[in-house]
Amino acid sequence: MGLYARYVLPRLIDRAMSNRISAAERARLVPTATGVVLEVGAGSALNVPHYGAAVQRLYALDPSTAVWRLGRERVRRAPFPVEFLEASAERVPLDAGSVDTVVSTWTLCSIPDAAAALAEMRRVLRPGGAFLFVEHGRSPDPRVQVWQRRLDPLWARVAGGCHVDRPIDRLIAGTGFDIAALERGYSAGPRPFSYLYRGTAHPRP
Repeated sequence: MGLYARYVLPRLIDRAMSNRISAAERARLVPTATGVVLEVGAGSALNVPHYGAAVQRLYALDPSTAVWRLGRERVRRAPFPVEFLEASAERVPLDAGSVDTVVSTWTLCSIPDAAAALAEMRRVLRPGGAFLFVEHGRSPDPRVQVWQRRLDPLWARVAGGCHVDRPIDRLIAGTGFDIAALERGYSAGPRPFSYLYRGTAHPRP
């Protein structure tokens, strides 16, 4: 891991994901989590202040201890136990059916094998559990898609492996989930980076 990835990128991600628009999306989605929660791509714990009283325990999974350390104060104030799991999303170190809710916010874009990670999320969810997500990805507009394809290789190199053109809804539905609710649309910002997928899915029986 180079100096940029170790020292600079974690702070850039923390700053970029602390903006007003992201905070509003978190405030809308994260409080609906209940029970034992696995957050995939926990980053600098920006979601932690938004979890509600229905959360019993949070497993915060991220491969980067550097970015997690930036959120120590947020974790300290959490009213429930928080356990950090230093691991990749493609291999979640939890038992099958051991969590009630999985949360993913702006994470599926940067996981090297998103399909494998989604399969792991489905594995650890109990039957009837909920997968809550807000992600950016492929726009339905062909003109925007052209720019997403052009920008993606460079953006992935400078933004920690983040891809702007993944079809999030198709990825989720194709890995054993039934999508119960889905909203799609542009948030503020350049369109190649701002098409959002928000929703809830459940593991397919």
